[in-house]
Amino acid sequence: MQFPSPISAKWIASFIDAGLFGKEDSQVTGINEIHNVQPGDIVFVDHPKYYDVCLKSAATFIIINKKTEVPEGKTLFVVDDPFEAYIKIVKHFRPFEASSKMISDSSTVGNGSTIMPNVFLGNHVSIGNNCIIHPNVTIYDHSVIGNNVVIHSGTVIGSDAFYFNTKKNREVWFKKMESCGRCVIHDDVEIGAGCTIDRGVSADTLIGQGTRFDNNIHIGHDVHIGKNCLLAAQVGVAGGTKIGDGVTLWGQVGVNKTIEIGDGAVVMGQAGVTSSIAGGKTYWGTPIEEFYAKRKELIWIKRIPEIWEKINKK
Repeated sequence: MQFPSPISAKWIASFIDAGLFGKEDSQVTGINEIHNVQPGDIVFVDHPKYYDVCLKSAATFIIINKKTEVPEGKTLFVVDDPFEAYIKIVKHFRPFEASSKMISDSSTVGNGSTIMPNVFLGNHVSIGNNCIIHPNVTIYDHSVIGNNVVIHSGTVIGSDAFYFNTKKNREVWFKKMESCGRCVIHDDVEIGAGCTIDRGVSADTLIGQGTRFDNNIHIGHDVHIGKNCLLAAQVGVAGGTKIGDGVTLWGQVGVNKTIEIGDGAVVMGQAGVTSSIAGGKTYWGTPIEEFYAKRKELIWIKRIPEIWEKINKK
């Protein structure tokens, strides 16, 4: 999430009651989760396992629970509980806004677009030109819908990320990472009925131009789906995954978190994509393999009884 305008590091330190080390006169431009940080961003780290990753990341500002050497060009905010400090900043700059209307006064709808009955448009939602939003669609705050987009009945756009800070030494193990990102759907996309697309934790979930969704598809937080992709019914994609252009995922494919699927890949129905796969190939099975190799394997498995019988006769 980018702030409306740059904020001084001294103000942030005062706001979260942090010790300030490094470049005290610098300006903070946003806050992000480690997978999406850019120069000017704040990130938090509260476990020694990830100290080095955060300190060497693109983030300029690190909220940390240990005083340590400050890398060149960076600023550290030292607090007892970095997670709570991070959430305090998120809630300040992206607070929950209640809405008393089905279509918020702060939402905008482009020329030629049709909004059917019982559609909910949250605060600061943007709908482009010539869109059709069918009945009972819910579009959460800050979502961005491009031009010529069709969204079918019962779909939910921009719901919170399923993402938690987990510690087993406290009464509540799973504390929610407040979602301050957006869901952005580009031009010429069609989303089927009963789909759910989560917004980013701190960045954007992106659906590329010309992509088509069947019904009952779930897309997790911070997923990037390329142009002209085809997703069949009951596909599920976990958070942070990157899917290239022209990818086809057939029915009930499950895709693991934070992996990549290359351009033009085709994944056959009910497959489980557990690790990154190259583009331009067809895949099948769980764990996934190239389609023709997997089919050959199944043929040999079917022959095992016949081979076993021959061995026993000798």
